[in-house]
Amino acid sequence: MRQGAALHDALNIAGRAPVHFVPADELPSGTPYERYVFETRRCPVREGTHDFFNGLAWRRFPHAKTQLNAVHAEQIRLHGIPPVRGAIRDAATLFDENGAILSAPTALWEALAQRNWRALFVELRPLWREANFVIFGHALLEKLLAPRKDLTAHVLSLPCPQGSLGKADEWLAGELTPERLAAKPFLPLPVLGIPGWSALNEDFSFYDDARIFRPAGRQETGPAAPRTTQPSAPPRA
Repeated sequence: MRQGAALHDALNIAGRAPVHFVPADELPSGTPYERYVFETRRCPVREGTHDFFNGLAWRRFPHAKTQLNAVHAEQIRLHGIPPVRGAIRDAATLFDENGAILSAPTALWEALAQRNWRALFVELRPLWREANFVIFGHALLEKLLAPRKDLTAHVLSLPCPQGSLGKADEWLAGELTPERLAAKPFLPLPVLGIPGWSALNEDFSFYDDARIFRPAGRQETGPAAPRTTQPSAPPRA
């Protein structure tokens, strides 16, 4: 990146993306952010780490980001901007901000689905050598600049085919359909619990914190889905 460049210019210089990055003030007042991006292929950028990571996500996952943007735009076309986003846009926003994909042996998937944290991170720990965990959500990446034990990814509850991470973008774009998103197909995964992501988890008492590693049937770890009233200014997706 060119030293001293504005963030939108730096993102454009850094490499190809399916959108052109522009200053945030190019978004017309009253225009939904997602619709503007969809119709113009221009992505407004604010200075700071949040939109920096969003720009990197557009470059790393161009097909998946384009698909999520298309889902938002279609929902806005169908329903406008109601006081509450609705299940599909909620799920699209949640994954865009906080999502991840996982390629792992079946035993790890089963333990994750059961919220069996002891099995997932201790008993089956050697199997993580065969797993790949990739963060998609730009807000989660930003939070990891100052890691906290409670940081939780929302993993798409479909195993990314092993050996296909090089094509994960295309695979993910095909899975992020409105029908699938409506079911909120995510599993919570405390990121710092993953072997190798924190030296602290080498002491297995790390996993005894029931506030973070909650059993199935209790409220999910981490942030809830953003099913909230629409803010006055459209969120950055």
